[in-house]
Amino acid sequence: MHSLRRRPLIAGLLIAPLLTSCFAGGQEASSSGDGGGRLKVALAFPPAENFSPYGADATLLSRLGVTEGLTKLDANGTAAPALADSWQRKGDRGWLFTLREAEFQDGSKVTPAAVAAALEHAARAKPVTAALSGVSITAKAVGDRQVRITTADPDPALPLRLSSPGLAVLSAKAYGKSGKVSPVGTATGPFELTKTTGATAATLDRFDDYWGGRAQAAGIDARFIADGAARTNALRTGEADIAEAIPVSQASSLDKGSRKETATSRTTGLQLNTEKGPFKDPGLRAAARAAIDTSALAKGVYEGHADPGKGIFGPALTWAADKRVKPEARAKAAEPNGAAVTIGTYDNRPELPEVAQVLKGQLEKAGFKVRIEVRESSRIEPDALEGKFDAFVGARNTMLDTGDAVSVLASDYTCDGSYNLSLLCDDKVDAAVKKAENTADTDGRQDATMAAEAAILRTDAVVPLVHQRIVTGVGASVGGEILDPYERALVGTGTRR
Repeated sequence: MHSLRRRPLIAGLLIAPLLTSCFAGGQEASSSGDGGGRLKVALAFPPAENFSPYGADATLLSRLGVTEGLTKLDANGTAAPALADSWQRKGDRGWLFTLREAEFQDGSKVTPAAVAAALEHAARAKPVTAALSGVSITAKAVGDRQVRITTADPDPALPLRLSSPGLAVLSAKAYGKSGKVSPVGTATGPFELTKTTGATAATLDRFDDYWGGRAQAAGIDARFIADGAARTNALRTGEADIAEAIPVSQASSLDKGSRKETATSRTTGLQLNTEKGPFKDPGLRAAARAAIDTSALAKGVYEGHADPGKGIFGPALTWAADKRVKPEARAKAAEPNGAAVTIGTYDNRPELPEVAQVLKGQLEKAGFKVRIEVRESSRIEPDALEGKFDAFVGARNTMLDTGDAVSVLASDYTCDGSYNLSLLCDDKVDAAVKKAENTADTDGRQDATMAAEAAILRTDAVVPLVHQRIVTGVGASVGGEILDPYERALVGTGTRR
């Protein structure tokens, strides 16, 4: 039985070699003055889990500058200091992290005991946070500045893993007796979550004692607007200073200066249900793959703001393109003979229903009979994780959860994966992913990662459709926005209006 858990915030291309100056480890230098006014931010995805720091909402908290962990990702995709200013590996399974001086938003100090307790809470969270899928950790305070983290198995990617938004460090007050975890006033970031209005809005105030310097903006007024046209209109009318995920159909309506295009680690793919239904048959999965013209999607639906799908990892991850391995021994395409399939998708990213419609035409031309079901993401993905669709169109930021390419393969395509939309359980895939997980050398790990990608593509459990670039709308008076290829950050200490 598959272990299918939580919904990560759905996020398409990988990190570009050179990024704008806005993204420099997630922050820009802050001013010593009182700073500007409040920022109005329009976000595409509403909180799905009451701002839980372990599931989908962890990325919301990170993007709004509320939470942070021991490490973060720099522009090159490597682990950089955050609440930990240095670390050392101690043997195969141990790591020693040295903490910087910092405070929680409730005024308490960030101590080794507090950090160890926060990580232990995350390790016990149910459902498990994606960064710890298949991983077991223990954390213990060492002296007055250090934390020792021990993994059950060797984990050379642990510093990358600890950068995950789902492993944010919160104060003791965050953890209630009922088991609920509240990030309100208990995090360490430059902005403090002070008020929420259901799934429609959130209010954040500047945290003046932030270790990285006081933010230039006095606070953030966030609105969650699922409709892409409405988000774009909010930017045009001044109701929003920053609007994320501008639909490609709306991008041309913005002034060139307000349109910020970023290569990210997002791939849009068609996940095929390998456990039940028509696509349990490898031959029908092969027929679906053969029927799909990804160039038509990139040029048509995405209007050139995407590249045709080549694999799970797109061309912005330059080493992946150079090391890609051709899948071997794929199944021969079978005749669909009118096989009826249902494709699910969500409308928070308005291109996706259009992608599903184009796929419907292509698959029906090949002999399938296709029905499409569209809902808001938080309402449809639980059903997708339970295998209630024959296929699912989603946009996945493949580096979002850990920054480690191997981890997304483990989460999405192994028998015990926490986000296994295709319900794939294949011994060869699991073995290939395990080999990559156990490889510490960077070059060897990359080779093993691409071998694992080839093993997954061999099964036709997923058809990579496009590697997308995202468009962020930024008002003319705004500066210091963070154009993060991992989509973990949007505002920081230097964001201002």
